[in-house]
Amino acid sequence: MTIKQTQFDAEKHSEVEKIKVESNYLRGTITPSLKNPVTGSVADDDLMLIKFHGIYQQDDRDLRNERRKQKLEPLYSFMIRARIPGGVASSQQYIQMAELATAYSSGSLRLTTRQAYQWHGVFKRNLKTTIAGINKTMLDTIAACGDVNRNVMSNPLPQTSKLHTEVYEWSKKVSEHLLPKTKAYHEIWLDGEKVESSQEPIYGQTYLPRKFKIAIAIPPYNDVDVYANDLGLIAIVENEKLIGFNVVAGGGMGSSHGDSATYPRIADSLGFCTLDQVLSVAENIVKVQRDFGNREVRKLARLKYTVDKLGFDGFQQKLNEYQGFALADAKPFEFVHNGDRYGWMQDETGHWHLTLYIHSGRIVDTEEKKLFSGLLDIAKIHDGQFRISPNQNMIISDIKAETKPKIEALLKKYQISIGDTETPTRLNSLACVAFPTCSLAMAEAERYLPSFIDRFEALLTKYSVREQPINVRMTGCPNGCARPFLGEIAMVGKAPGKYNLYLGASHVGNRLNKLYRENINEQQILDELEPLIKDFSDNKTEGEHFGDFVVRANHIKAVTNGLDFHS
Repeated sequence: MTIKQTQFDAEKHSEVEKIKVESNYLRGTITPSLKNPVTGSVADDDLMLIKFHGIYQQDDRDLRNERRKQKLEPLYSFMIRARIPGGVASSQQYIQMAELATAYSSGSLRLTTRQAYQWHGVFKRNLKTTIAGINKTMLDTIAACGDVNRNVMSNPLPQTSKLHTEVYEWSKKVSEHLLPKTKAYHEIWLDGEKVESSQEPIYGQTYLPRKFKIAIAIPPYNDVDVYANDLGLIAIVENEKLIGFNVVAGGGMGSSHGDSATYPRIADSLGFCTLDQVLSVAENIVKVQRDFGNREVRKLARLKYTVDKLGFDGFQQKLNEYQGFALADAKPFEFVHNGDRYGWMQDETGHWHLTLYIHSGRIVDTEEKKLFSGLLDIAKIHDGQFRISPNQNMIISDIKAETKPKIEALLKKYQISIGDTETPTRLNSLACVAFPTCSLAMAEAERYLPSFIDRFEALLTKYSVREQPINVRMTGCPNGCARPFLGEIAMVGKAPGKYNLYLGASHVGNRLNKLYRENINEQQILDELEPLIKDFSDNKTEGEHFGDFVVRANHIKAVTNGLDFHS
């Protein structure tokens, strides 16, 4: 079958589509923008294009008013995100990334919910040097952002090392297969040879209508929140052998306040694919989205809206046409958990793996604990790996038996938590960056969540459910960076100090939550939660999670279809 790509339509398509078409395959005017000494910013059109190179421009919102009074432009800086399929880096790579953070950014690293590293506060004059330094570690930043497939996630903890290794290799294969083919990245950042033209056999000249996310899960753990992704692959094992993946598609977390046309959505099951079909399935789902996604209204451009526009059967039919075959029926599996397993764990090879709790993924030195310095010292004595969990925690992996006591000593010296002193609810909490650097934030998240959890834990203690794990997620806006709509309790920023309160997602990540109360402050949130926590304590069944309880007790309606999110 011959597939005809959608062509740019200047009258119908958004301004961003025009920028992509005129960019000469993501080159734009980035190079002269970097050389412009008059401003710390880049040209307006380049703000969109640098995302494809793994970069966002930001400014310190805490300083905006002061700088405006001084008639200065905002204090522009840049966030750089590395592309690290499966979140796996060697100790030496970690050392080099930490050194770059010390030299050119804010002196901290941030672990993302998509298993990537971020550097914040990089000034324009240091962008090229920092990106070149990242590439010297044998990692890169291309396609970490932008209207392309982004970092491919994978289950991070090798409880069964052989299976984890095999699935992790698939995350790398899918990531490499879907990388943009333009040479612009190497020309601009690495002084590569300039070429007259480029081709994009998968993406075409306009790339995708919006970002595209892929995750691979290994049951029974859904720590990647596979249903929140445009494309999810669920590993199917028979006789201790990986035989293929169940395929789910159409997930996504973002929405807009007050706009019922936008909504979060969990992915639908498309069927089962064998290992030799994986790359074809991934490529052709991307191509269907390329050709049928909404290029007129960006907030309606994710794959989830394409699936609902075509109808699930219509989408599946298009996919079958594109790839030339139909998927087999999905195979049975079960998820039991979507959080992390903290502390020490030994695998079948005798190596140890240590999962550390890191609030909101921020690796930084504070007066209370020297997390940045401690992890750097650990990396210097450890010849294994550093793995990022999808819940923004760090897993120090493949620790030899003789190295374990040395690492334990460093953990004690630097007061680094292994998750044994925090409540299960704190360990199951997530927050986005929000203020001061995110331009979309309407309220605090990362900086505020710890103090909220302090007060919420007092409620849990009062009603004797302190040891009950509850997924709590907080974001500064409804764009969904910390996957808030899969939280059993979620607070989504509406204005400074005000949040929408959502309840009722499942503990394993296969059901959305729903709006419970709108535009309320901290005390109002706690007042709303207290009778629910009391009811939960008094009436929950054995093993029942909070999200399931509030649905069963009719406090909130279950939402399994994004189209029902606002009803």
